[in-house]
Amino acid sequence: MSDDQDSREQGIDFGDLEDELAALEYPIDNDELLDTYGDAEITHPNGTETLSDVLDEAEGQTYGSEGELREMVFNMVGEEAVGREGYSDRGGSAESEGIQNDQESF
Repeated sequence: MSDDQDSREQGIDFGDLEDELAALEYPIDNDELLDTYGDAEITHPNGTETLSDVLDEAEGQTYGSEGELREMVFNMVGEEAVGREGYSDRGGSAESEGIQNDQESF
């Protein structure tokens, strides 16, 4: 991936691993993947983890495509990768927050 493209997806930055995942021959099993790339680091909003840290519990898993592997990373990354817990930039409704508003919005 070129430097001008963003390798961050769903809060995860695969960094140098981005190109490696694209070049892998699939299917690949988790053990083989971690033997080769286990020390590679991925970055998220609250820090960095190795691929081994993220996928260690996926023992026996086989990835049929890069998409399957990436989806597993998104699913397995720890809670620490999530931004502020319970945060929503959409805001809640005034009624659900116990706020009364007698003005009508147009």
